[in-house]
Amino acid sequence: MMLAIALTGSMLALSACGGAAPATGGSGAKSTEAEKKASKPIELQFYFPVAVGGPLTKIFDSLAEQFNKENKDGITVKPIYTGSNQDTLVKAQTAVMGGTPPDLMLSSSTDLFTLMDMDAIIPLNDLIAKDGGDAYIKDFYEGFMANAQTGGKTYSIPFQRSTIILYYNKDAFKEVGLDPNKPPQNYQELTEYAKKLTKPGRWGLEISSTDYIGWMFQALALQNGKNLMDQDGKKVFFNTPENVKALQFWIDLIKKDKVMPEGATNWATIPSDFNSGKTAMMYHTTGNLGAVKSGAKFEFGTAFLPAGKNFGTPVGGANLYIFKGIAKERQEAAWKYIRWLTQPDRLAQFSIDTGYVAPTRSSNETEAMKKYIASFPQAVTARDQLQYAAASFSTHASGEVGKIWNDSLQSAITGDVPPAEALKKAQDASEKVLAPFNK
Repeated sequence: MMLAIALTGSMLALSACGGAAPATGGSGAKSTEAEKKASKPIELQFYFPVAVGGPLTKIFDSLAEQFNKENKDGITVKPIYTGSNQDTLVKAQTAVMGGTPPDLMLSSSTDLFTLMDMDAIIPLNDLIAKDGGDAYIKDFYEGFMANAQTGGKTYSIPFQRSTIILYYNKDAFKEVGLDPNKPPQNYQELTEYAKKLTKPGRWGLEISSTDYIGWMFQALALQNGKNLMDQDGKKVFFNTPENVKALQFWIDLIKKDKVMPEGATNWATIPSDFNSGKTAMMYHTTGNLGAVKSGAKFEFGTAFLPAGKNFGTPVGGANLYIFKGIAKERQEAAWKYIRWLTQPDRLAQFSIDTGYVAPTRSSNETEAMKKYIASFPQAVTARDQLQYAAASFSTHASGEVGKIWNDSLQSAITGDVPPAEALKKAQDASEKVLAPFNK
């Protein structure tokens, strides 16, 4: 979920290399123009963010370099690191408003309605029909397609995808007499385990109350009732008895059970707290699995998020979008890069290198992935949890609605506003923002 977006940043201009020399001979004017068009090199501008730790910038640079070496059609990709997810969206908005959109972008799957409201992206149905068709789309897990489609159209392709999972320190479990192979399965066990694990210098559990606070709470909502919005992004369901109860559970972990720190718990520092032993368990994205694997000096496990009434998690991560306002041949070239990126072996290797979930069934059936899972079973948790996954929070006017939602949650979790009051305030304010979309 996004914070309020201020349109700042510098304009990024599209560039293309010069065309080939005109053909000569008796082929005719139409043929000559076709040859010129076909031989004109295209350099694609590809915006991408980095939202977690690890060597992602180098990985994206390496992927583009490999594509550029393999491709013989005059298409090259110029990857442009654009900061966080929020920074990336702001820079894309600025470029679109300036009439110089990028060709394609990797951005949060929840940006769909924001980009649609700007009329910034194209539906991909025609490109899919020409290259891949239904078989290509149906290979993606349904949970990851949930934020990619609306109104019968597909607007983005899943790539760097994730869910929230529980990470836990097996050595700490052993230290307090807990079975290291039996992580907590429900809220009661989560609370009991966290109490045993908490000691001076170590918290039992950490959950972000800054960035992605809404994503974290969405997991609790799904575990106790239903999702927080409708499929069309026009309605929200914050103020429900189930959500009041879920929010109170989070607050109790902090103020009553005292197994989590008070005040703002920062998304970016939680993984380092886990790796350094300052917290024994954490809720975090599977996108940090690679960083934890390389940074933890102890044996750790991963597990489904503990259940309320049932298991549940929102999906997360980023999808690939193609922009309007660029020539058709550039859109087709961008699609070619998307198809190259989403080949099974490539998705499998990206998952292995980063910890993100390989978003297609075929990528999880590759030999590379099977060997990786056999040697590192923690990698399969997020994939298996997809059976309980649902679309991540996304609405129209998402900047305004997201800020309302985040601020209301923080007022309850890090402040003193009662859960029912915070959720009612969020519901009322969001309904006013979304009213124009419900006429």
